[in-house]
Amino acid sequence: MSFVHKKQDLNPQELSDYVAPDCHGLNFYEIDDSLQDLTRLYVPEGLRAHMEPHFNRLGQIAGNELDDWSREADRHQPILHARDARGRNEDWIEFHPSYRRMEDVGFGEFGIHCMSHRPGVLGWDKPVPPIGKYVFQYLFGQSEFGQLCPISATDSSAMLIERYADDKTKALLLERMYSQDMTTILKGAQFMTEKSGGSDVSNIALQAREENGVWRLYGEKWFCSCADGDVALLLARPEGAPEGNSGLALFAMPRHVEDGSRNTYRIVRLKPKLGTKSMASGEIIFEGAVAYPLGDVGAHPNKGLKMMMDQVNMSRLSHGVRAAAMMRRCLNEALVVSNYRRAFGSTLIDKPLLRRQLMKLMVPTEQALSMVMYTANNLEAGDAGDIDAARRTRILTPLLKYRTARDNVRVATGAMEVRGGNGYIEDWVNAKLVRDAHLGVLWEGTSNINSLDVTGRAVAKVGAHEDLGEDLTAMLDNNKTLPGQYAGQLKGLVDQTLKFAEDVARQGKETHARKASNALYHVTTATLLADEGARLGQMGRDTRRLLLSRMVVDHKLGQGNPLSIEADAFDTAATDALLSHEKLDLDTAGRILTL
Repeated sequence: MSFVHKKQDLNPQELSDYVAPDCHGLNFYEIDDSLQDLTRLYVPEGLRAHMEPHFNRLGQIAGNELDDWSREADRHQPILHARDARGRNEDWIEFHPSYRRMEDVGFGEFGIHCMSHRPGVLGWDKPVPPIGKYVFQYLFGQSEFGQLCPISATDSSAMLIERYADDKTKALLLERMYSQDMTTILKGAQFMTEKSGGSDVSNIALQAREENGVWRLYGEKWFCSCADGDVALLLARPEGAPEGNSGLALFAMPRHVEDGSRNTYRIVRLKPKLGTKSMASGEIIFEGAVAYPLGDVGAHPNKGLKMMMDQVNMSRLSHGVRAAAMMRRCLNEALVVSNYRRAFGSTLIDKPLLRRQLMKLMVPTEQALSMVMYTANNLEAGDAGDIDAARRTRILTPLLKYRTARDNVRVATGAMEVRGGNGYIEDWVNAKLVRDAHLGVLWEGTSNINSLDVTGRAVAKVGAHEDLGEDLTAMLDNNKTLPGQYAGQLKGLVDQTLKFAEDVARQGKETHARKASNALYHVTTATLLADEGARLGQMGRDTRRLLLSRMVVDHKLGQGNPLSIEADAFDTAATDALLSHEKLDLDTAGRILTL
């Protein structure tokens, strides 16, 4: 298995040799056996073979230069300048050169923002399917979280413009939004939140007025990520439109108007954030800024919010990818420390309690990766017209966003604890990972919002849980390598979980929304991990995902007694196998599974 699983020889020559290293200098693709295995299951073979050298190259950059640039940009935060050198009120944001170098990689070299929109990126003759794009995001995100916000915003904003803007607006914006030329590219942003409307957008007050055939915006936005964006999507209320969601329209607002002059809005402050410090978030006042309508603005009702919801699936999936990426980095950091550091007469990795704690980092990390891959392929199938896959995506994306964002905070904190006091010091990456992890529970809906979306909408209104359950059951039925008794246990859990979620939705039990969402996420990932492990075993590859599946069943879906000493034969054997660098074959995994 990967380098980070191998115990390191420690022959200290100096006191500093006792301090454990970090993951810097490693290739984040080469050391990630899980990712390499899952690309063989989820990525079409032709695409995988073509992209693997590029995955490898980004893995090398992520573990080296990108990691350096990310830490530098985190220390040297953006600076807002209200005027230019000639005294004109044309604000601009100064970024550290390291931030621009990260842009060169994400936008310029790899084209992550546009690879799913046009052919030719990285030599692929068609648009890259979502699964390919999200593997690149996953590797990039292990070093830099903040930069993925403008990359994702450009990707999803361009999608909405392509779907809903008129031909003139498309001609004006799209070609440059799809560009990899850093001298001409238009990067995207989304300015949604107002003081009166965060998760509840129905209170949005930004006004749009049509003046001499041109739409202009008046008011302010309170939290604008990617404040330096060249094209921002905004929800605004056309003059005379009704209150509430039905009055909202969607607009694209350029930073510069057609004659090249600065559009009439001002960035009045940059937010002093806890994390994602490299990326500029600000407060903006609009003073008649020119904006281009998407769709039939002024109709009653306006469909701006409905159009904007098209972006939500992509955005929540992207957030899940970022959380999965950060958890992978945290797990790898913890494994490097555990395999290097000696205390109380032996290496940390040999300490029974620490091994148990490492499982609490590994299980959610692997759950997240499986869920990302499965959701990405459902998103692609749904966009291609598969109604069942589209309905599954409707429930998978809030589940993914809800659970991975919360798990990321715990995994980041746990990895910091493994490093000890050094993990709290900004010289090491752990402190940055902890700070950045907390933003995930806020962007694209808090935990409450996402869990209520699952039960109150995806289950109660769409019935998407039924499509998910049917696919999970079919997956278990079709996998003939999976031990039959365990497959039967999983099918029973799927049925119980679906019934529970439906009961919560039908009875309107808001206080149980998180409990139902947790159960749906865990039963989905337990099924995916089992199916993946068995299929990989058939291919002669590592089967450890089978053991991870039972870890989820026992510890996330089980009914353990907190005042009892549980039988731990399976946990001990599974932990030994999961922390070993030796490949686990199907027969051995099957024997451990029955303990």
